[in-house]
Amino acid sequence: MARALDEDELVGHWTLLDEEMELLSGRRGPTKLVFALMLKFHQLHGWFPRGRGELPDEAVEYVAAAVKVPAADLAFYEWDGRTSKAHRADVRAFTGFRECGVEDAEKAAEWLSGDVCLSERRAYRVRAALLAHLKDERIEPPAKQRLQRIVGSALDQSEKALTLRVWSRVSDDVAERMFTLIARRGEDGAETEDRDSQAGGEIGDGGEEVSAEAEGVDVFAAIRQDPGNVSVTTMEKEVFKLGAIEAIGLPQDVFDDIAPGVLLSWRARVAVSSPSHLRRHGHELRVTLPAAYLHCRRREIIDAMTDLLITTVKRINARADTKVTEEFVAELKRVSGKENILFKMTQAATAAG
Repeated sequence: MARALDEDELVGHWTLLDEEMELLSGRRGPTKLVFALMLKFHQLHGWFPRGRGELPDEAVEYVAAAVKVPAADLAFYEWDGRTSKAHRADVRAFTGFRECGVEDAEKAAEWLSGDVCLSERRAYRVRAALLAHLKDERIEPPAKQRLQRIVGSALDQSEKALTLRVWSRVSDDVAERMFTLIARRGEDGAETEDRDSQAGGEIGDGGEEVSAEAEGVDVFAAIRQDPGNVSVTTMEKEVFKLGAIEAIGLPQDVFDDIAPGVLLSWRARVAVSSPSHLRRHGHELRVTLPAAYLHCRRREIIDAMTDLLITTVKRINARADTKVTEEFVAELKRVSGKENILFKMTQAATAAG
């Protein structure tokens, strides 16, 4: 349903200019009104309305008054008839737009993959960029399904280029150490249930730390856990996770030229994937996704350790202050004339302030 328009929008986008009014000469009734609405809608959006529901009521009333045709006459117009097709052809001739052909779609996908998708992975934003680009090029967007295929193709092309870039920067040794984290449990390679889906509790069984000799899937499950309550044990677990990531040996600059949004989208994909799902990807993506996740988790764990340390120091200071206050009060209770002492302390504090 079209949204309500204010007066500035009506005047700015739906006012018919003199040369546009000339196009209406010879047209009568609903065809005159619809042609005027199609023209202004197309100039505003770059495509034609598919029916009455896409036209704002305020715009219909505004244009109907300008062309002196009752707005109710829209009910008699056939939006898919031959007259509508002729109207569209006339509007294209006036605006200089053309329909999207096969070559246009290929060029649009190439432009998206090289200019937009390298930094934006959200499909709805890529689609918005594509619509704006087509309008600038005076090309009408294709049908919805074809538009989705162009967006999907561009996202796939850009991801292949980006994952190939990351893969080329990761040595075979580092890749093998990452693959160990998502390998099947057991030395015989038998397929068993992935532990990461059960990793919501403490590290290891019964809350003990996962040792450095633990299997890769256990280490990966530990890395994926959020920090617990502030305690020495929690700090030890965060240190273990950071050490496990550092042991992989991932280069720190491997994602320097990768857009933050792309990096975070890869991290999010790993966060909701099991190791078995990660193992099914092609080699470049199987390297890139764990690398992106470990890169992000390293920074997150360092931030978490910093927060834990700050909180711990604050608690130590608070406890020390409490202990000093308690000792002072106890000592004060043993002193005679304490009212005078408190009065003099108050005067001194006031004078110092």
